[in-house]
Amino acid sequence: MDFEIIIIGGSYAGVAAATTLGRSLRKVLVIDGGKPCNRQTPHSHNFLTRDGETPAAIADKAKEQLASYKTVKTVTDFVIDGSKQPDGFKVLTQDGHTYTAQKLLFATGITDIMPQIMGFAECWGISAIHCPYCHGYEVHHQPTGILANGDMGFEIAKLISNWTDELTLFTNGASTLTTEQVQKIKTKNIKIAEGEVQSIIHENGQMKSVVMQGDQPYPLTAMYARLPFTQHSDLPKQLGCEFTEAGHIAVDGFNRTNVPGVYAAGDNVSPMRAVAVTVAGGVMAGAAINKDMIEEGF
Repeated sequence: MDFEIIIIGGSYAGVAAATTLGRSLRKVLVIDGGKPCNRQTPHSHNFLTRDGETPAAIADKAKEQLASYKTVKTVTDFVIDGSKQPDGFKVLTQDGHTYTAQKLLFATGITDIMPQIMGFAECWGISAIHCPYCHGYEVHHQPTGILANGDMGFEIAKLISNWTDELTLFTNGASTLTTEQVQKIKTKNIKIAEGEVQSIIHENGQMKSVVMQGDQPYPLTAMYARLPFTQHSDLPKQLGCEFTEAGHIAVDGFNRTNVPGVYAAGDNVSPMRAVAVTVAGGVMAGAAINKDMIEEGF
């Protein structure tokens, strides 16, 4: 084996796991493509001692500190194939390199599927946002939208009502809210805008208004959305990992998948897409991998 552990993905979960394993004296390879899903986000919040910094600054500092652990190696590359071996795993990268290890950790994240709304992708992570705990304070008490429908729309509207009383739920088509949900929403003075959203007017990703078909623009500062997603990497599926109904890699409380020797951490396993949660998952995965290797070798 070239390494004890290969970590695929070197953002927050991957670096947190690598740091934990480096401090455990493990021989680790981190393979990272350098394209985190939050690269467009200008500020990260709710992460102790780094509140308001750019995601890139937090990641760069973490990687700088990781470099002090000499048993950990990091390469910039993409893993394109992987297979189970008698004594571990083998991965192949886009640059044509092959590496082997006893354990694999997928910290590969997810890929958001953008709605067909002009201007939305440019605003994603800036003013089209997913998490009130990450971004809600910065737009509290401001005109805010929600792009959702049905039960999901109702639940998000309920949640975001804590941050603003200027709230509009955009169903982006015919409403699938129940009568009871509509009545409850109206008692909270939340507007419901049916019909298709055509475009978002913005300046460098900062939302100004939402344009709907046959309607006047709605002035907005921000819009929450829960987007559909795909796994960024097909390798967990290829290796036989199970998935949740929502599409996340299924793991136990210690980030183990159903495939022996394969672990996962970060956005690919959890709907809580926050830096603090992702880092915690990486630390947990690193500790679990080290403990499992101790048990196997003792």
